[in-house]
Amino acid sequence: SGISLGTVIVEATRKSGSLITARLAAEQNREVFAVPGSIHSFKSTGTHNLIKQGAKLVEHAQDILDELRVLLSPQGGEPDTNPGEPVESAPPLSLDEALVFKALGPYPIHIDNLIRKMEIEPGKLSSILLKLELQGIVQQAPGKLFTRCEGSF
Repeated sequence: SGISLGTVIVEATRKSGSLITARLAAEQNREVFAVPGSIHSFKSTGTHNLIKQGAKLVEHAQDILDELRVLLSPQGGEPDTNPGEPVESAPPLSLDEALVFKALGPYPIHIDNLIRKMEIEPGKLSSILLKLELQGIVQQAPGKLFTRCEGSF
């Protein structure tokens, strides 16, 4: 946690080692993020407690990116942009990224089904999905389900 800007806890029981990492991150003035889970799962009790204690709630990767953008901006406020200059659009997609994006639709699809549908190596697909998720055009739902983000159809 010491060399990062923040720590994300996805799942943690009440006595999870992940909570030690979260505590150390907070003590080192790093951001602590937590992904909520089912209220019926004992594996979510730790993340729910972190949120109660002030950890930033994470529902999408964009939540983390937005928070880090604020941390990295000049005065800790909104990112420095000049309204007179055109805003850069998202970078163009590579052929592989475009094929994965095209294979996704408005309804979630499990990563295993996507692997079979596209006949692609799992590691390569995971890498592409992560890039698309960081660009804000694909989102992951619980259970390794992926879909296009609203507005990116």
